[in-house]
Amino acid sequence: MPSTADSEPLRVPKLAALRTAIQGTARATADATALAWSAGRHLVLAQAAVALLGAVLPVAAAWLSKDTLDLIAAPGRHSGLLAVGSALAGAGLLIGLLPHAERYAREESQRRTGLLAQDRLFAAIEDLVGLSRFEDPAFIDRLRLANQAGGVGPGAVVTGVVGIGRGVLMSAGFVISLAAISPWVAVAVMLSAVPALIAELALARRRAATMWRIAPSVRRELFFQHLLTSVQAAKELRLFAAGRHLRDRMAVERRSANLAQRDMDRRELAGQTGLALVTAVTAGAALLWALAAAGQGRLTVGDVSLLIGSVAGIQGALSGLVTEVSTAHQQLLVFGHFRAVLAGGPDLPVAAKPSPTPALRRGIELRGVWFRYSDAHPWALRDVNLSIPYGSSVALIGRNGAGKSTLVKLLCRLYDPQRGAVLWDGVDVRDLDPAELRERIGAVFQDFMCYDLTALENIALGDLGRATDRERIHAAARRAAIHDTVAALPRGYDTPLSRLFPADDDDDESGGAGGGSGMPLSGGQWQRLALARAYLRGERDVLILDEPSSGIDAEAEHEIHLRLRELRAGRTSVLVSHRLGAVRDADLLVVLENGQIVERGTHAELIEADGRYARMFETQARAYAVGAESPVRQEVG
Repeated sequence: MPSTADSEPLRVPKLAALRTAIQGTARATADATALAWSAGRHLVLAQAAVALLGAVLPVAAAWLSKDTLDLIAAPGRHSGLLAVGSALAGAGLLIGLLPHAERYAREESQRRTGLLAQDRLFAAIEDLVGLSRFEDPAFIDRLRLANQAGGVGPGAVVTGVVGIGRGVLMSAGFVISLAAISPWVAVAVMLSAVPALIAELALARRRAATMWRIAPSVRRELFFQHLLTSVQAAKELRLFAAGRHLRDRMAVERRSANLAQRDMDRRELAGQTGLALVTAVTAGAALLWALAAAGQGRLTVGDVSLLIGSVAGIQGALSGLVTEVSTAHQQLLVFGHFRAVLAGGPDLPVAAKPSPTPALRRGIELRGVWFRYSDAHPWALRDVNLSIPYGSSVALIGRNGAGKSTLVKLLCRLYDPQRGAVLWDGVDVRDLDPAELRERIGAVFQDFMCYDLTALENIALGDLGRATDRERIHAAARRAAIHDTVAALPRGYDTPLSRLFPADDDDDESGGAGGGSGMPLSGGQWQRLALARAYLRGERDVLILDEPSSGIDAEAEHEIHLRLRELRAGRTSVLVSHRLGAVRDADLLVVLENGQIVERGTHAELIEADGRYARMFETQARAYAVGAESPVRQEVG
């Protein structure tokens, strides 16, 4: 056998782990309760009051039942029967009403807590400075569980805590009552519940672990569901007859999740069946003993009634207590995802006392910048040195994957470089407030958003401070050549640009052709709305145009670029475009390849150098001359 000294090192870590687990559970319980308290303290107090009455009244009813039976059985002692019976009826009435009051307080508390939790969760998401977390599958899984737990978890934890308190009080009341008749029976009934408590806690941990283990399968299943119901994917899926394939993929993910859940359910069934047998045997043995004692005259009819009620009450209370502990424990484990998101901290460091972000006067500089999206990815930018002088226009050119969009993301500080720095008038952007920095930047991205909102809201999102200034919004739409299109919609600027969410007062929400007032636009029209958003932001210090006219016809493209030249005049701008004719007038053309700058200069200088840019331009010009654009796409990206 190991000595005490040998076993001590093993015992200490276990005790330390247990202490850490208890402390963590206590903190999580306090956080959940504080959230529910902030959402509606009167509802939490109401739940506690109802739980207290729910614990006391059944015990009182059991004693009143005993007294009633004893008065009936004892000759000449019927004088107090009416009073005791009335008290018993009143207790029964309250016991019947309490669940309804408890249900209302619980559900209203969960609604309010869910709303508050959702707001805090998405406020924490909004505080994320960059994009890296949104590209992490584990974070997306945690975010989904956090959203689910935030809506239900805190309320369920409070309900569990209240239920545990009720179970403890009720159990104590019935144990005391049972001990007055037979202490040994009371001890036996209590001990029969201990295995149930231990087993349920273990099952709760398994349930929470199963939820986390199947999270990737659930995420993929939701992805396939979205594809199969998305209007954007509907055309290709029907044309390529790919729906069945994706449906089978979705079924595979569902079966994988079902398999894990089925295993969990079987474990739970086996454990609970065994525990139910223990409980039933204990209760049966107590009943047989009580009947034998009553037959020997050692117990009255009322005593037997109290014993039966107490055994049933203890087992019911302990069963409820075990369930509440198990449910609360499981909800606390899932609630941990909510707490983890809120406590996750910034994804990019933000200076405690950021330097003010002044209006740009000298320019932006990338100095020795290296960047990759993770250690498993290749370098997207390699030792990039680039100066963008104030008031100049710089065009980024290169094939797909050359690093153009990555460079733009660094300028907006959506990521930080692993090496080197991005300087704003000589100040590292990491020392600036990201919100102030972005307030000085206007942008149109190639992967612009199409919001299922009204036309006015789609434009107003570019500068919410001007959301009520319809004249400014109309002016921005005119500059983007989309005003006439929007004005001709059924509700003008107030027309919802979606078949999914038509106007609130529309009777027909079918979303089919001609149904509802939602009016989805073409790709080119959506791109003009994105341009209008950029125009609404007005005269920002830096204007970023990432393929601003890729979805627009040639005639409209010419008009758009004329207007963009006006907007860029005298302003620092960064242009990204596959169409070299749209950027040839930039002050500086920068050619990227494999994350490195391989050429830079004006259009004339690069043509004279007869390098990569010259070959790309010649290929594109030749393609336009024969009326075909595909070779250009192959050459330029």
